[in-house]
Amino acid sequence: MLERLRRHLTETGLISEGSRLLVGYSGGADSTCLVHLLQALNVDFVAAHLHHGQRVEADKEMALCEAFCQSIDVPFVSGRADVPRMSRDLKIGLEEAGRMARYNFLNQAARRLECDLIATAHTATDSVETILFNLVRGTGPSGLAGIQGLRDGLLRPMLPFTRAETVEYCEQNGLWFHNDPANESMDFSRARIRHRISPELALVNPNYETAILRCASILSEEDQFLNGAAASALERAELPLNGELAFLTRDAEIAFDRNVMNSLPPVLFKRACRLAFQALGASIDYDQTELLAKGFSTIESGSVTADGGVVVAEWDEKTLHFRQLQPTEPFRFKLTCPGETESEEFGWKISAYHSPASETRNERTKLRVELSIAKTQGELYFRSAQPGDAMQPLGFEGNRKLSDLLSEAKLTRAARSRLPIICDFVGPIWAPGVCLSHRIDKEPECERVLVLEFEPIMSSTKGSND
Repeated sequence: MLERLRRHLTETGLISEGSRLLVGYSGGADSTCLVHLLQALNVDFVAAHLHHGQRVEADKEMALCEAFCQSIDVPFVSGRADVPRMSRDLKIGLEEAGRMARYNFLNQAARRLECDLIATAHTATDSVETILFNLVRGTGPSGLAGIQGLRDGLLRPMLPFTRAETVEYCEQNGLWFHNDPANESMDFSRARIRHRISPELALVNPNYETAILRCASILSEEDQFLNGAAASALERAELPLNGELAFLTRDAEIAFDRNVMNSLPPVLFKRACRLAFQALGASIDYDQTELLAKGFSTIESGSVTADGGVVVAEWDEKTLHFRQLQPTEPFRFKLTCPGETESEEFGWKISAYHSPASETRNERTKLRVELSIAKTQGELYFRSAQPGDAMQPLGFEGNRKLSDLLSEAKLTRAARSRLPIICDFVGPIWAPGVCLSHRIDKEPECERVLVLEFEPIMSSTKGSND
């Protein structure tokens, strides 16, 4: 098994050179085997054990886990959770509460101990049970593709091995391990699959695990292909939003041409919509997907909101628009002048500095302006747009409502709520990319000006690295 694991890690490159792992260590045969093998391979890792607060013998098991790690010179960290209480308070099953507690603990420990990846000891047998579990719940190809070797920072190096092999390894090497009674309890879905369904499948085909995993491999490959096709379709259909200010809402909204989306085969349209929801941090189930597909193909306008009310898909006769629903809280802060002001939340930067005036005239829709220092009143600050805001835009006679100017600039609601409005004591003087107030425009005889530049943080960072 040691040589097989060494070969597997070399061929897949799952663990990069110099990486440090946090290994979930329950004390069961699977995780005991993993800890022992990784130590033999000289991998840099910490074993992490969570006390679930469910059984009186858990204290002794945690002590034995720590003793085992000490005996083979493996760093050990532990934590405690009250899983039964989590189950009651959150009104979820013990299995789900336990999983939530484990991954919360592992993620926190990984950050604290500066580990690059979290490794768990899921085996091929676990992957088969997961596939069967997902099948009876009703799932698509991704749910039938089994457990992945590396996904979202979670590493599963033991997938080439079965549970029977990890038990045999521990027994042959005289390693202590324990069997969790929950693995035998018919109160848990996975235990019912393990003890009632799997033995029946073995009677039908003694090599049923291999057969199911072969099927999962095929489905995984096809699932990746379809995701690639759906992503390409989204790229072709994507519509630009907010012009030069697109960086304001790249993480919050995305829009597509309805005609292009309508031309997709239904299977690709549904998958593309699921990818769009995922890109904004949400997911939709089968029923919502069907509702969206039917509505989009039959009615002129409508909407479907993801579970939890996080993201909504809205469509009209021209556009399919996905956007996050969390409102942007109003903000107001002093502008660093001279200097730089950054918003990590929204990904923009305002640079302010004094400079000799250039011969270039200001344009009210640009992201760089030169202001008359003498005409600004008091300290500059920036804030959200407010009802009643108005200014005389450069090149206009009389005042205009800022809300009308933002609308004419074709900014989405999300962009309007995130755009910083630069103000002085009198009121708004600059909405970057939208309008500049006539009253603070530089005059031809100006020798020195205040320069304001508005730009995305990422592009400025990239520029400094090039």
